[in-house]
Amino acid sequence: MKTQIIAAAVCSIFAAGAAFAAPVTAEGTGIGKHGDVTVAVTFDGNRITDIKIVKEQENPVLAKKVYTDLKALVQETSSVDVDVVSGATFTSKGLLDAVADAAKKAGVKLAKADRRALAKAGKSIPKNSTYDVVVIGAGGAGFSAAIEAKNAGANVVLLEKMPAVGGNSLISGAEMNVAQNWVQPKLGITDDSPELHAADTIKGGDNKGDPKVINVMTHNALDAAKWCRDYLGVRFEDDNLFFFGGHSRKRALIPFGHTGTEFISKFQAKADELGIPVITGMKAEELIKDQNGRVVGVKATMAGEEYTFNAKGGIVLATGGFGANPEMVKKYNPAIDERFKTTDAPGTTGEGLYMAERAGAELVNLSYIQTYPICDPISGVIELIADSRFDGAILINQEGKRFVEELERRDVISQAILAQTGAYCWVLWNDKIGAISNTVTTHPTEYEAFTKQGIMTTCDDLKCIADFTKIPYDSLKATTERVSSMTGKGNDKDFKHRAGLVDLSQGKYYVIKAVPSVHHTMGGVRINEKAQALTAEGKVIPGLWAAGEVTGVTHGTNRLGGNAYTDIIVFGRIAGKAAAEAAK
Repeated sequence: MKTQIIAAAVCSIFAAGAAFAAPVTAEGTGIGKHGDVTVAVTFDGNRITDIKIVKEQENPVLAKKVYTDLKALVQETSSVDVDVVSGATFTSKGLLDAVADAAKKAGVKLAKADRRALAKAGKSIPKNSTYDVVVIGAGGAGFSAAIEAKNAGANVVLLEKMPAVGGNSLISGAEMNVAQNWVQPKLGITDDSPELHAADTIKGGDNKGDPKVINVMTHNALDAAKWCRDYLGVRFEDDNLFFFGGHSRKRALIPFGHTGTEFISKFQAKADELGIPVITGMKAEELIKDQNGRVVGVKATMAGEEYTFNAKGGIVLATGGFGANPEMVKKYNPAIDERFKTTDAPGTTGEGLYMAERAGAELVNLSYIQTYPICDPISGVIELIADSRFDGAILINQEGKRFVEELERRDVISQAILAQTGAYCWVLWNDKIGAISNTVTTHPTEYEAFTKQGIMTTCDDLKCIADFTKIPYDSLKATTERVSSMTGKGNDKDFKHRAGLVDLSQGKYYVIKAVPSVHHTMGGVRINEKAQALTAEGKVIPGLWAAGEVTGVTHGTNRLGGNAYTDIIVFGRIAGKAAAEAAK
């Protein structure tokens, strides 16, 4: 059974006007999230008869519904006066603007859509259905749970409230911390261990994480990574690792493309292969408990219609955190206020937490909210191109001075940036660093987009960088000279850069402006090492498992970079297997 896609029912609406003697095709261009979207539109009179995508660079998972459902809606209505795909706003706007541009060039006046004709209608989904396992949330944790439940013999369904799957798992860098992984020996790293990984995680969270849960994560990380590589087909770089802040060893595996697209596309392909129905646009509203207090199902809604999904084994909650809910963020941590944008997917709004709480689960550590330090000042998204800091790029303030170790914890760097002039910083690197980290070549669309936005530039010399950033040239030059005099591990006298600084004496140079954005909510449902949801008294809630960012005991006060993917896959797999076993 292929992944179910719930689309809007549409009817044709044709604009009045004189028809052309023959169909006309014109190209138009709009700006998507990652660059230009160009389409070729064929018009017969004022009616659109065909739309072809000529050029685009968008995320293939997020853009899928834009280039299928939204494109079909525009063609059927001969109008761009339609709603965008939630979660893919920029890509949707790029497509709509491109069609409008084509119409303008062809001299065609497009219709205004008749909203009454755009009434929603889902496929024939039973109002009441029964499965062995119901998984809520189609990110990395949810897919892991659903696939493992299916392979354990369960009849499983995966529900996702957004139009597209993936959530934060899709838009993250998707690096995965794994001690004793297969790349470490190639880099001369032979002294790592799950115990050391656990110690780093506990320390990085200020000893507020649950050691039992953390040890399960670190000791199952290698098996989870091999499962992703060998069973799902996820491709990792075979000669490179990330050294995230707060870790004592370089241990983060890097997926091809440096984003979650590599994972989510493989997850969805495996779900299709196994016949797991993935119902998008279905929002879970309330967990159902029987007279014995066991969670036995969930009530959900789609387009105003109510549905009930019964679960013989139970529910796996994988709905993510609440980083895209600014009111909720401010409620639990007033210091993270209106100044902050978010890196998170739009569906990360926290309803799943309250749903679990109403079912008896304890919510813990909700005030622990992490900001990612290096983000776009305009949109709030992570500047993946600035991952160059993991390989030697430096952070400088408006005065041209370093002010923090570039590999410090995310919360430490974020606070340090907020203390600088203007509450922002600049990330500076050169071709020598770029060759090590492949940042520019891996994220060319970001380079183009950020340069167009005016927050990034490339220069042959530091004078050009100084002119662009308005940083005093003498100060910038002095800083790069000092950095270049302290290269190599153990030689940073100013901030003790744990990986070692890199020579910045030669260009080309790259610089990008950055601010902190809300990134990860560490608090959530209390779970045990078996991914079972717990009450405030520490009792297991039968039939309810939770995995990923919806949980609240793994990371303590601060999540170390690269631990999220390890967390979601390890505990997603555990939860899925356990729920399937409970159905037998």
